[in-house]
This record gives sequence, structure tokens and C-alpha cells, in this order.
Amino acid sequence: MTFRYAALAATAALALTACSQKTEDHASAAADQAGAATASAARDTAANADAAAAKSAAAADRAGENASAAAAKAGRKADAAADAAARTN
Repeated sequence: MTFRYAALAATAALALTACSQKTEDHASAAADQAGAATASAARDTAANADAAAAKSAAAADRAGENASAAAAKAGRKADAAADAAARTN
């Protein structure tokens, strides 16, 4: 009987070892996938941030151009009004 229990214990130990190795392999694979997903998300975030910064810069440029154009137009209107006032006097 003792031999039988020893054989059973050895078989169980081998099964646990095999299970443990499989679990370790799966955990390692999961960690690799998580690392790859994290790196991919970081790249995507950086790309999105770059795109947003470029759009913001373009919008700021357009706003500056629009403000300059409005100031120039207001200056021309003021000059025209001054000219009209001078002609009426």
C-alpha cells in the first residue's frame, strides 16, 4: 500500500508541476500581450496628442489671420469714414 500511495503522490506532484508550468506559460503570454497592448495604446495616445496639437496650432494660425484681416478691414473703414467726414466739411 505504501508504494501505491507513493506512486499516487508522485503522479499528483508531476501533474501539479505540469499544471504549474502551463499556468506560468499562460501568465507569461498574458503579460506579453498586456505589454504589447500598453505599448500600442501609448503609441496611439502620442499620435492622437500630436494630431490634436497640430489641429490646435492650425486653428490658432487661422484665428490670428482672421484677427489681422478684421483689424485691417476696421482700419480701412475708419480711414474711409475720416475721408468722408473731411469731404463734408
